[in-house]
Amino acid sequence: MVWTNRSPHTPCAGGRHTKCADYYGVRTQQVTSSEVISTFSRYVIGNYTRYPVCLTRGEGSYVWDTEGNRYLDLFPGWGCGLLGHCPERVVKAVQDQVARLIHVPNTWYTESQGALAKALSERTTFDGRAFFCNSGTEANEAAIKLARLNGQGTGANGADRYKIVTMLNSFHGRTMGSLSATAQPKYHQGVGPMLPGFQYAPFGDLDAVSKLIDSQTIALMVEPIQGEGGVNLPPNGYLEGLRELCDRYKLLLILDEVQTGMGRTGKWYTHQHWNVKPDIITLAKAVAGGVALGGLLARPEVAEKLKPGTHAATFGGNPLACAAALATIETIEADNLLERAIRIGRTFSNHFEALKSKCPHIREVRAKGAMIGVQLAVDGTPVVTECLKRKLLVNCTHQTVIRLLPALNITDEQIAEGCSVLEEALLSLK
Repeated sequence: MVWTNRSPHTPCAGGRHTKCADYYGVRTQQVTSSEVISTFSRYVIGNYTRYPVCLTRGEGSYVWDTEGNRYLDLFPGWGCGLLGHCPERVVKAVQDQVARLIHVPNTWYTESQGALAKALSERTTFDGRAFFCNSGTEANEAAIKLARLNGQGTGANGADRYKIVTMLNSFHGRTMGSLSATAQPKYHQGVGPMLPGFQYAPFGDLDAVSKLIDSQTIALMVEPIQGEGGVNLPPNGYLEGLRELCDRYKLLLILDEVQTGMGRTGKWYTHQHWNVKPDIITLAKAVAGGVALGGLLARPEVAEKLKPGTHAATFGGNPLACAAALATIETIEADNLLERAIRIGRTFSNHFEALKSKCPHIREVRAKGAMIGVQLAVDGTPVVTECLKRKLLVNCTHQTVIRLLPALNITDEQIAEGCSVLEEALLSLK
């Protein structure tokens, strides 16, 4: 790698410097993937399984690596790239904002944060009040804390209610509270004990949920569609039944819309397909078009328990992220992408349903808008590898489910290309 000076170089502490972060320069020679991977091996903790590809730029549903190879991305940003890579309005909004104000703490007011809270609330089925953070796990941590704050002194004889019922195969995040809410033992291994107060019921089983509710229960927490758990859609009447249980026992209904929100399934929030009103919803991933932003919306009488000193996020709701989120909302509406999400899901579903007759590995196709899961009878990891060889990026979750979260502005030609490559990869399985 060759660098040219923009300003005099100040040596690092101790007099050591080799292209360090303190050396403000301009790269004039492109690094190779192997060079980047070598740097990672030396300096980055290996807690991710990474493919040997170094991506350098993206546009829409395509990305390019350092060697100039182009890939079609049907899983952009792990679901964060709702508008694909570098969406024009989001890029322009961030560019404008970064030249005016990057970050200020939440001890001050900023116009964009208030405007975003209003925009998100107006698109819900309830009068929501917003709290902003940086990620989905933080949003769920805030929701857990808010539920417990609402349970203080509300039990029998003034006791606190703190228990939360969540669902098997759920995924709510990696921090300790949201991890404890995540009912998948594989994520608990080696980091226990989990936080007390969480009980798990099978997804879709109202009777099992009902049996877990006791005098110390304050909330039910569920993903309207389980994403990491395999793109599992709720059975008919399930979400409505959870709402009825909450009303009967004076519980809060927390809907984790981190993966399903912001139009992913053809509605602003997926629970709107079932006309269920939650007490709290959590958001992240796509909310700011790929820029890091998370948050929750809660009914006013629930939200008021989050008083000064009870919770915070230093970077939460910063001007850059809020500007990006407002541009994301503008793009979704201006380009009619909610309707587009429905058509995307129908196209993918039709293709893979038709493929079942000649590919015995496909057991079921599950989709809601641009959230598609292809259930296989075999391990899906080789499919991901075969797709990568063919310059297609997809995901395998829950070991046997090929998960697609394409951008809402993906073209029909790109869908056809992706389906063709994925079909080849599926048919190559022995």
